[in-house]
Amino acid sequence: MFTIPARALAAAAFALLPHAAPAAHATPAVPQPQQVSLAAAISRLPVAEESRDGYVRSAFKHWVDDDHDGCSTRAEVLISEARTDPVIKGTCQVTGGSWFSYYDGKTVTEPHSLDIDHMVPLAEAWDSGASAWSGERREDYANDLDAERSLVAVTAKAKRSKADQDPAEWLPPLADAHCTYAADWISTKLRWKLSADRAEIAALRELAEGCGHQQIDDVRAVGATGAP
Repeated sequence: MFTIPARALAAAAFALLPHAAPAAHATPAVPQPQQVSLAAAISRLPVAEESRDGYVRSAFKHWVDDDHDGCSTRAEVLISEARTDPVIKGTCQVTGGSWFSYYDGKTVTEPHSLDIDHMVPLAEAWDSGASAWSGERREDYANDLDAERSLVAVTAKAKRSKADQDPAEWLPPLADAHCTYAADWISTKLRWKLSADRAEIAALRELAEGCGHQQIDDVRAVGATGAP
């Protein structure tokens, strides 16, 4: 995904602040995340039949202000993914700026023309394991700002075309986005320990065959916090 996460902006701002002189001994380097191929990542997805029994969208409380800074999850995504700085008015009303919708390759300059897409839609998450989660974990999923791949700002048209469909049923209209989309989808399912049905696995494997040597970070699943 072509995003600049809010945590990265915060880190950059922090880097500009004066700091104490460095210690005499160098700080050990932070290990870089290991990468795996799309095919290897797909093989880690548990395969299971899906069921939408009992699903209601309200089971996933979303667009909350988890850090109490006045900005909802939607606003946080808009701010972090803006290609040019937006104007923030009043209680975090996002105006101006520009965004790139990677599903269809369109540049957008009006925030109201964008939807925030759950990479794995809420209904699909329910089908794939979230029906057994606690309400707290479903809220965490619906507002996941800790992974760049979980939420993405795209045109409303592209989002509504996708709806609740998985890659066996829908892919971004821009062909050049397919490999990125497959990587984002797989990463999100692994991060949240969600399963995939057989048609979905087959579609992902077919996509991976055309994605050359594209790799993704070896995803760490979300831990026990908020688990059922």
